[in-house]
Amino acid sequence: MTSGAELLVRGLEARGVPVAFGLPGVHNLAAWKALAGSSIRLIGVRHEQTAVYAADGYARATGRAGVAITTTGPGAANTLGATGEAWASGSPVVVIATDIPSGLRRPGVYRGVLHEATDQAAMFAPVVKESIRVSDAGELEQAALRALEAAVAPPSRPVYLEVPTDLLSAAAEASPGLAAPGERELSFPTDEELDRAVELLDSAERLLVWAGGGALRANAGDAVGALAERLAAPVLTTYMARGLLGHYHRCAVGMPPHMPQVGALWDEADAVVAIGSDFDGMTTQNWAMSQPQRLIAINVDPADASKNYEPDLVLAGDARAVTTALTERLPERGGVDGLARRLDDLRADVRGQLEREHPDEVRFLDAFAAAVPDEAIVVADMCIPGYWLGGFHSVSGPRKLAYPMGWGTLGYGFPLAIGAALAGAGPAVSVSGDGGFLYACGELATVAQERVPITAVIVDDGGYGMLRFDQRHAGDPPFGVDLESPDFAALAASFGIQAETVDGLGDEFSTALRRQIRADEPSVLVARAALEPPPTTSPRWYRRPR
Repeated sequence: MTSGAELLVRGLEARGVPVAFGLPGVHNLAAWKALAGSSIRLIGVRHEQTAVYAADGYARATGRAGVAITTTGPGAANTLGATGEAWASGSPVVVIATDIPSGLRRPGVYRGVLHEATDQAAMFAPVVKESIRVSDAGELEQAALRALEAAVAPPSRPVYLEVPTDLLSAAAEASPGLAAPGERELSFPTDEELDRAVELLDSAERLLVWAGGGALRANAGDAVGALAERLAAPVLTTYMARGLLGHYHRCAVGMPPHMPQVGALWDEADAVVAIGSDFDGMTTQNWAMSQPQRLIAINVDPADASKNYEPDLVLAGDARAVTTALTERLPERGGVDGLARRLDDLRADVRGQLEREHPDEVRFLDAFAAAVPDEAIVVADMCIPGYWLGGFHSVSGPRKLAYPMGWGTLGYGFPLAIGAALAGAGPAVSVSGDGGFLYACGELATVAQERVPITAVIVDDGGYGMLRFDQRHAGDPPFGVDLESPDFAALAASFGIQAETVDGLGDEFSTALRRQIRADEPSVLVARAALEPPPTTSPRWYRRPR
């Protein structure tokens, strides 16, 4: 007979899962045994939160479902922060957690079984799109298939799969008790709706395309670029969609709307086409940007498209398919060359302002860009250098920048980069502050043991630099934000990881970073430096909510 754990793993293999992240416990050892005989590479992490962060990193780098496996009670609960980040970012992550043995549970009664929670799945309800509970070992293969398919189905988000521990070791025959759902047929606009969109756009003179994470997840970059060229419209992207059009597309603005020169593109537009975006607060400066004169929203979820700005028209459906259909109906406006020149001037103007106001920070951006190849995946944590990269690093293509916007979870950078590094999509570089890196510094052991080719940059400013700035900005003396940190290079070296420390974020930093990335092995680069936050952080927003 096959065990329930073997059926679970068979389901993962059937969907081509190449890697899973997890931490063993007494309740899930049967799954570890089944994974040992499978084609799936199991990466054993040192904290359950890291398992989900790494699965999220794999998902962001590939667009495929990332898988995290954990144990019962506190092990499951430890994943919630990372699961919430994946949920808020639309990442397709499957969290598989054991529960106490089914024979020991009494519904509604807490009995004191090891690791017991009254309702473990209820903890996940706010941060997953679906919870799947298995009550028979024979259902586990189909449950795994269902969870993987549900996670990636638009709109993608995490799925929670709960398995009583006794079902993993139980003998079982595969049953169709939890049949995987068939592929969901998405909506598509009617001819009348598409004609109405054309009419709205034809009557406008100053057009703007706004693309978000939904466009990225639908692989709609080429469709968005074609629409922008047809309309001769600049393209602004949210944090999630950074790099959607790559470096050199003539319509790509490549700068955030937090700069007044860029925000003017929104203010002057008499029609905006929003593709796969919910207009989140961090990108819109908490909705201080005015309601567009005309707004056409393309979104797989009409409610998502309409919750923050009121569209004149929603074209519901897959971002790529709908954008392509709209483009085919639109006449060529011409004027793309003129637009490209205007955007060149705009970027030069922004660059000049940043050089005058933030010379050290611009030197950091230049030094980083000089060292990091286009194919690299950059993972920016919630720290001042991460904020600069999230807003201003020139991203070469889609899925080449991961940034927690999102929930904004501090400490996400280094562990998420573990999954990104194992995606086979290019070298991974994480950028953390000294405070954020300490959230998951134990994963240095994972990186060393598994030889994960990640370059971890730690910018050490002696504390929580952003909070220190916030206190000064409020007129308060810094308090509780300075940190006693280890010698990070020595800490990494104690795990057998190549590490070095430099002063500043200039040429020496750039040279060392380039050398470490090329080495294609685990490495840590510590830079002793302090930066000021960029205009994309809320204390420096030039707009204020009404």
